This record gives sequence, C-alpha cells and structure tokens, in this order.
Amino acid sequence: MDRVKDKVVLVTAAADGIGLAVAHRLASEGAKIVVSDINADGVTALAEQEGWLGLYHDASSESDWQEVMKQVTGHHGRLDVLVNNAGIGKAPGDIENQSLEAYQNVIRVSLDSVFIGCKLAIELMKERGGAIVNMSSIHGIKAAPHEAAYTAAKGGVRLLTKSVAAHCAQSGYGIRVNSIHPGYILTSFLKNWIEDADDSEALRDSLIAQHPIGFLGEPEDIANAVLFLSCDESRFMTGSELVVDGGFSL
Repeated sequence: MDRVKDKVVLVTAAADGIGLAVAHRLASEGAKIVVSDINADGVTALAEQEGWLGLYHDASSESDWQEVMKQVTGHHGRLDVLVNNAGIGKAPGDIENQSLEAYQNVIRVSLDSVFIGCKLAIELMKERGGAIVNMSSIHGIKAAPHEAAYTAAKGGVRLLTKSVAAHCAQSGYGIRVNSIHPGYILTSFLKNWIEDADDSEALRDSLIAQHPIGFLGEPEDIANAVLFLSCDESRFMTGSELVVDGGFSL
C-alpha cells in the first residue's frame, strides 16, 4: 500500500472519470494528492471530501498552470509526479468537414496543455527527479478518419512525450516521461454518449466489438497503469507508450 508513499502527485482534470480514478488509486498507495480541474465546484467538493488540495485549473492557460504549480509547491514544497490528464472530448469531423476553430480548440486543450505542464513540471523536478505521465489515446497510435483534430492532438502527445523524455534523460534530470494510450473507457462522457445515441445497444455492441478482449475498459484500468508509471517499478521506462486498449490497436 506504499508504492508511491509520500510522493506529491498533481492530477489534472481530476473531478471525474479517469482523473478521479487516478487520484484515488495513487492516494491508496500513499501519495499526497493535488487535484485540479476546470470544474471548480467539482474539484472543490472532491478535495474537501478527501482532504486533498483542490485547485481550479484551465489546463490550456499558462497563467493557470503557473498558479497551480505555485500552490503545489507552497502547500507541499515540491512536485514528484505530474499526471497530465486534461483534454477536451472528441470534436467529430474529418479533414473536409471540421472547422479550423474546432481543430485549434482541441489542440489547445489536449496538446498545448501537455506542453505547458511538462515545461513547468521539469523546473520543479529537475533537482530531485520525478515522473510525468501524459494521457494520450489509442487514437494517438491508430488514426480515426472522422476525428482529425483528436487524432492530431493525441498523436502530438505521443511524440511530445518522447521528445521531453529524451531531453530529460540527456540532461541528467532523473525525470521519466511516459504516455498512456487508453482504448474506449466507460467514463461518464462515454456512458452519456452511448445513452444519448438513437440505438444505444447497437452503439455499445459496436464499441465492444472493436476491442478483442470483449468488453470496454473502466477508469480503474487506466489508474493502475498510471500507478505503475508513477512508481519505481517502472524505473527503467522513459519515452514509452503504454497501451491499455483491450486489443483495439491489434
């Protein structure tokens, strides 16, 4: 129960879904948790309930990132693990039918936020070492023709992770940087999408059929992967892409 004992961990977009599961899982292994989210009420209620530090955070804003890091160090004195989980939901549209505005918004929230988070986390970690876990997607590996912006953003997260990992390794910082690539995970977002479909059962069956393992993932499946990349069990891994997709990419 102490795989990340006393490590200071910042989890972005932690008020719900994967981020929430990650925060609970790492807390169960002894981490000191800081949660941030653009949902101010949600993250405040969560922090009060769990006794964590909870912060409002628009992850696409550099000034918000700076304030969050200031609060983390002011409260805990350091940062050991950053989980870059923030990202916008899919904005459907192929290259011919997606507007530049919609494309840029997805890039800003899902890719630029990771760049800013990595940049500021390195400043806090480079004297002591640490771990950065960036949340990409299976569509960062396997392109979705109807999701031009999302595919571009998550593919960018994948290669940005490798670039940052190489930089940190070559600089001797002792900071490991890895990405996780989930398949379809039963978050509230996905559940609502299925429920709102004209034929919910058909959509659910179609999604399951794309995963050879025969079922959809749960947020806890991704949280377990984040825990592994956050602790010393993965000390020989950096620049890696951990695929947790039930065989979707096979």
